[in-house]
Amino acid sequence: MARIAFILLCHKDPDAIVRQARMLTAAGDYMAIHFDARARPEAFAQIRAALADNPNVVFARRRVRCGWGEWSLVQATLHAIEAATDAFPRATHFYMLSGDCMAVKSAAYAHDFLDADDADFIESFDFFESGWIKTGIKEDRLIYRHVFNERTQTRRFYAAYHLQKRLRLSRQIPADLQIQIGSQWWCLRRRTIEAILDFARRRRDVVRFFRTTWIPDETFFQTLVRHLIPETEIRTRTLTFLMFTDYGMPVTFYNDHYDLLLSQDALFARKISPEATELKERLGTLYADDRASFQVSGEGRNLYAFLTGHGRIGHRFANRFWEEESTLGRRRDLMIVICKKWHVAKRLLGRIRHVVNVPTIDYLFNEENTVLPNLGGIQTSLEKRTRHRRALMRMLFDYYETDRLVICMDPSNLDLMQDFEGDRSTTRMLEVQCTFSDTYLIGHAKRVGLAGEQTSAATWERLLPTVRGDMVYESDRIRDAGFENHLTIKEWDTPEDNAAPIARFLDISLQRALEIAQSPQLFAD
Repeated sequence: MARIAFILLCHKDPDAIVRQARMLTAAGDYMAIHFDARARPEAFAQIRAALADNPNVVFARRRVRCGWGEWSLVQATLHAIEAATDAFPRATHFYMLSGDCMAVKSAAYAHDFLDADDADFIESFDFFESGWIKTGIKEDRLIYRHVFNERTQTRRFYAAYHLQKRLRLSRQIPADLQIQIGSQWWCLRRRTIEAILDFARRRRDVVRFFRTTWIPDETFFQTLVRHLIPETEIRTRTLTFLMFTDYGMPVTFYNDHYDLLLSQDALFARKISPEATELKERLGTLYADDRASFQVSGEGRNLYAFLTGHGRIGHRFANRFWEEESTLGRRRDLMIVICKKWHVAKRLLGRIRHVVNVPTIDYLFNEENTVLPNLGGIQTSLEKRTRHRRALMRMLFDYYETDRLVICMDPSNLDLMQDFEGDRSTTRMLEVQCTFSDTYLIGHAKRVGLAGEQTSAATWERLLPTVRGDMVYESDRIRDAGFENHLTIKEWDTPEDNAAPIARFLDISLQRALEIAQSPQLFAD
């Protein structure tokens, strides 16, 4: 059975650390603690005294003063690992934790999970190709030497950095290493840990290189694991659930996040608020519950992005470059069918193709696999289609040799609608308003990743009103935009009522529009 040696890096809250150590070792696992040398000596003494009688706890033999972005964090981790490997020969896995982490599964679940997959769990993405680094310096983290702390010695950090750039004092990356990057929260097998320690002893040149890189805790272990372990034995993910805000700050979890945390595909979560005493107590009790079962849906990140995104719709005050492109054509008619139920809109387009001789295209800005002609590569991805929207539409008009074209859009694409509305061509919109049953909303939430098959009933009860409200909000935004040629048909209206707006939308007779409106099962789910 898996036996875990937890590697705990911490610097505050001695009472919480003692509780965490007792909870995790009570299940037969181990812990090696590195307490920051910058912290108060009496706090460290308190921890040592409280855990002195626990044979499953060991302390790093040497404490270092840790700073964000420095090699000191890696060195502290290595000291704790060395203490753990010597003290706990039966440990099979080594799990990196901070004092802000808490288990979100039981010990039995964690052991079974690790037993079921003989692999290392660590994020390790290609440093240069993956796009893991979103902002700030990238290659310069490695090719220049960083000896000052960016947060506490900002002026010195950037002065040294810019001086090296001016004097061209860059250095080479070790030739036999492909640098990787990822989260510092990993779980590695014993043989992997032993291989890393042995490598660090043999390759002092590599250690010297990483000592002066910036934020090495995101690259050192990630690179060495890829260098030492076969790819088939690496799972490029972390077993610790964590999220970040739009501003790059970690999301903090509170008492009411209990159900959300349990449903994630992870063994631990961070950061747990120091004030979330009820959450910590419940998670502590859960860890010791060998009979606990879990419904894993893994919707946390998508759900967070969806909910926090409400109410933050901004305005841009300068045109994007594609908005400066030439018009679609003064004499051209672009007709946009807007519908949240994509299958309903596709049915409607199929009927339009049958009744009216006009080219139609499904959700070309929403579905990657929408059938499009070869337009020289501009059609190959949603990102390219959206970025070059006007160029794409001009090419489609030219390809079909037509001045009339019908396409589908999701109601969320308001910016696209506004862009086409502002063109010199004639843009008409037909919004198809549908009823949304709970069954449909559940299916929609699953399709977009807000929920999964194992999402609990309590979560659905809270989520469905928000999803339903979001659909109404999208429709309201379209109406409030005040489009000149905005027409609406409704599922609850008769075909005769819907025929008139269809006739105006397509510029056809009322009789032909009625043929379309009377399509059998048009609104069926």
